Amino acid sequence: MLYHLFTYLDSAFDIPGTGLFQYISFRSGMALIVSLVISMIFGKKIIQYLQLKQVGEIVRNLGLEGQMQKQGTPTMGGLIIIASIVIPALLFARLDNIYVLLLVFSTLWLGAIGFVDDYIKVFMKDKKGLHGRFKIMGQVGLGIIVGSILYFNSSVVIRENVVPEFRFTTTDALLEIDAINRGNDAVVKETVKSTKTTIPFFKDNEFDYSVLLKWMGNGYEKWTFLIFIPIVILIITAVSNGANMTDGLDGLATGTSAIIGVALGVLAYVSGNVIFSDYLNIMYIPNTGEMVVFIAAFVGACVGFLWYNSYPAQVFMGDTGSLSLGGIIAVFAIIIRKELLIPIMCGIFLVESLSVMMQVGWFKFTRWRFGEGRRIFRMAPLHHHFQLLGYHEAKIVQRFLIVGILLAVISIITLKVR
Repeated sequence: MLYHLFTYLDSAFDIPGTGLFQYISFRSGMALIVSLVISMIFGKKIIQYLQLKQVGEIVRNLGLEGQMQKQGTPTMGGLIIIASIVIPALLFARLDNIYVLLLVFSTLWLGAIGFVDDYIKVFMKDKKGLHGRFKIMGQVGLGIIVGSILYFNSSVVIRENVVPEFRFTTTDALLEIDAINRGNDAVVKETVKSTKTTIPFFKDNEFDYSVLLKWMGNGYEKWTFLIFIPIVILIITAVSNGANMTDGLDGLATGTSAIIGVALGVLAYVSGNVIFSDYLNIMYIPNTGEMVVFIAAFVGACVGFLWYNSYPAQVFMGDTGSLSLGGIIAVFAIIIRKELLIPIMCGIFLVESLSVMMQVGWFKFTRWRFGEGRRIFRMAPLHHHFQLLGYHEAKIVQRFLIVGILLAVISIITLKVR
């Protein structure tokens, strides 16, 4: 919003300083600051309001140390996170950018699903919340929308190297002549629609989803959406649920999401910058640099929320926040074609989810096979296992965050380690 206003003021009146809004770095910094201010200052007002309305957490007694002390702690704090992300994004990002609009929409969509779930738990006194199938339906619906837009929208493109059949002699807004020459033809960078993504640790690290349908014969490329959209649905559902499962200790999901956000911001910046992408020999995706403004607000919201959510927590994000955070991470990674990095970058979410699946699967199998259910972990998700081993909640969170930082660094260095 402010970008468009100050661009007009700069062009119409040449007011000193208005040109600053042309720089992604400046607007990202401002988005980060504003998101911190909203989450830290206005967040306190929201917490007081939640306390006034007695919007407290209903805690099940699982026998964990200090667990029952959290009874009545305000929940639905995800409203703070959503406001701290959406408001700065709308203020400082370009609102004609399809990627920014898609991220804002995803935030509000999953935030609404989480809000309904928290509302049922708190106000209707139903500990189960929104039925699982309705959550999945909401996540699948978002996956269909996001996948369809990314596949069919003409603004979603990448730039590839091609050798034209003609001798390039004119200037075109969509073409750039590379310095490399092949015989009489120059290598041209052409903006094209593509379903390619990035495979980490491989030198020639681009993979086209359409290859999976090559067995269909001629014209198979036009059916790629049958593969692409289900993959988007799977990723969004998996990551948002992974973030939801990770949200079990004070500051764990929030801190982990902030670390992942920083890594995504670095990847988006280099992917959307023609100079850096050329130097690193990675896929250049036009207009994704603008997403850095959004992810800066995301990181600021997470860090600001940690002011109140770190141990001992004064507020919980609830599903309102955890589903939104996971969904944002998933959609962001898909847009910048780094979704295959998610198992590394979101390793904490992955391990937490796997611990639950392993625990449930093994319990059901042993009950069927031996007549009694057995467990792999003392309790799932994994962070509760460590609690029952005697580790303090704050120490578990700190160590998980250290692992998260390591995974984020590994994700970033995949730009060069191929």
